[in-house]
Amino acid sequence: MNIHEYQAKEVLKSYGVRIQEGIVADSPEAAQEAAEKLNAQTGTSWYVIKAQIHAGGRGKGKVQETGSNGVVLAKKLEEVAEKAKNILGGTLVTHQTGPEGKKVNKVLIAEDVYYPGDSEPKEYYVSILLDRATGSNVIMASTEGGMDIEEVAEKHPEKIIKEWIDPKAGLQGFQVRKVAFKLGLSGNAFKEMTKFITALYKAYEATDSSQFEINPVLKTSDDKILAVDAKVNLDDNALYRHKDLAELRDLAEEDPLEVEAGKSGLNYVKLDGNVGCMVNGAGLAMATMDMIKLSGGEPANFLDVGGGANATTVEAGFRIILQDPNVKAILINVFGGIVRCDRIANGVVEAYKSIGDIRVPIIVRLQGTNAEEGAKIIDESGLKVFSAITLKEAAEKVQGVLKG
Repeated sequence: MNIHEYQAKEVLKSYGVRIQEGIVADSPEAAQEAAEKLNAQTGTSWYVIKAQIHAGGRGKGKVQETGSNGVVLAKKLEEVAEKAKNILGGTLVTHQTGPEGKKVNKVLIAEDVYYPGDSEPKEYYVSILLDRATGSNVIMASTEGGMDIEEVAEKHPEKIIKEWIDPKAGLQGFQVRKVAFKLGLSGNAFKEMTKFITALYKAYEATDSSQFEINPVLKTSDDKILAVDAKVNLDDNALYRHKDLAELRDLAEEDPLEVEAGKSGLNYVKLDGNVGCMVNGAGLAMATMDMIKLSGGEPANFLDVGGGANATTVEAGFRIILQDPNVKAILINVFGGIVRCDRIANGVVEAYKSIGDIRVPIIVRLQGTNAEEGAKIIDESGLKVFSAITLKEAAEKVQGVLKG
């Protein structure tokens, strides 16, 4: 589960990670009040106004309605409300949102931390994530903070520092010092970076997160180390242990169909194709999408109804798939192991009759326990539903209905 920057920073701060202070606002008036409050708390006289959406590239992104960037600087207190107004309620388009963009409902009013001092501010990159290949966590760091880390890895792989952490031993002091040393830090900045990474790793483990990305991590002109931005991805499977973190979910940032599917206990991901998929099992779903492509179609979604599929879940799946106007056919591919194929077939028929006006053809491929009985139920239903037993047969019927 992704959370907003302002939420991520509050989580990090609670574990001792130094952050760029800020106050969230949902209106120009609230933004002005936030700036005044921030001035009283930190003494800052310049203010960074940052759009809060679940996507990167906000600084270079543009608000369609006003042409404003997603991150702007206000050098006077009086400018904050107007600049926030140019962002709030608008559609921000970045390289990660796609051309449709995302609506900005909140902005973060943050303190300016690039103030003059004894040395030049310097940006770094630090992230922590799970390396599934080694079964361990890995700290990734780079001196190229503020840049797209994928671009750095492609053009300058030697600038990516990696330190793997044995989950049984935990993070060791020498590993933190090694990372700080490889970043070229010394003196107080070196000590501050070791404290920063240690606290960051503690927060990562304590929150059961799957990824932390801090870009940039800033060394200020007086050698403080702090998080200027923060992307935190929480492990959905561990949220039952973190009720407070689960409450940070912003449904407005998620695809409405995926939210609806989640309420019905379905695993759904929308894609850009023309054939809707309904399958029981993630592995079979992947194979089904391959089969659709081989038959000349494109999968419109990933939808796993689970091993205990019944008429209720099948109907919920139908309703979600049919909300996609690009769907020209639906393929149901079920292996009857835990659940019998004849029960699935009855569920399909009941769901079809319950929904009523279904205007796209449906191919039902059943294999496993009582597969032949299931196919008979489908064939004798009198509905616009076609049965198949083998993958090849299902692929041919998908190809046939698409050609029309």
